Amino acid sequence: MFDQKKLDRINELAKKNKEGGLTEAELQERDVLRKEYLENFRAHFRSRLDSVKVVSPEEYDQYMKENKDKN
Repeated sequence: MFDQKKLDRINELAKKNKEGGLTEAELQERDVLRKEYLENFRAHFRSRLDSVKVVSPEEYDQYMKENKDKN
């Protein structure tokens, strides 16, 4: 899980890099955090895509008709 604290740290390092550069240790920390962030992003994005169902216009119309009757 990627928490807000880690995201804040990535942003801190990005700001510091723009202002004057990072030490070797900070560069390594940034790379590790970025890699972890991207892995987390990809996993969540993939799970969202897996739950998407593509339907034809006819299927959509039928779905809407069925749900309209329920309400």
